[in-house]
Amino acid sequence: MIKSYLFDWGDTLMVDFPNMSGKMCTWHTVEAVTGAKDTLAALSNNAKIYIATGAEDSSEADIKQAFERVGLHEFISGYFCKANVGIGKGTSEFFDIILKRIKMPATNVAMVGDNFDKDIKPALAVGIQPFWLNHAHNNNAKHIVSANNISTNNISTNNISTNNSNDDIQLAVPANVKVITALSDLIYR
Repeated sequence: MIKSYLFDWGDTLMVDFPNMSGKMCTWHTVEAVTGAKDTLAALSNNAKIYIATGAEDSSEADIKQAFERVGLHEFISGYFCKANVGIGKGTSEFFDIILKRIKMPATNVAMVGDNFDKDIKPALAVGIQPFWLNHAHNNNAKHIVSANNISTNNISTNNISTNNSNDDIQLAVPANVKVITALSDLIYR
């Protein structure tokens, strides 16, 4: 049973505008991803919600300020980033440290993120249940094929094969990775 959710920040819960730079809390425009508030409200009834971000230049206070600006802070129990973990996201050590701090076994934790290499692979490596958010607007991933016998050590977003006849992209995803196309999929799973 999932008792804690770790969420990525940029393009998972809040829009990461490509033309903006610097700390998100100082951007003149910030925006929650569609469905973020409803999803966090529903999940927080039965689980704790944490942010696990790879933001390199933002402190915990900066991240919290950005979440306050879009009204999502009320659902968040804590924020984890390079500044307060001591290591950047994308490694199993990052997630090991978080598990120790929240005092929760990996089997009771889920990671929700949109980056396979930084969110999903390291979460799998420590036994966290991953939910790969593959936004519906991502037209480059028309078909996703599940594969049961693939080692996560050999999976990366570079292992994409293109079928030139119809420009579809197929990506083999380990069976223990849940693929979602919208945050609301977490509520109705």
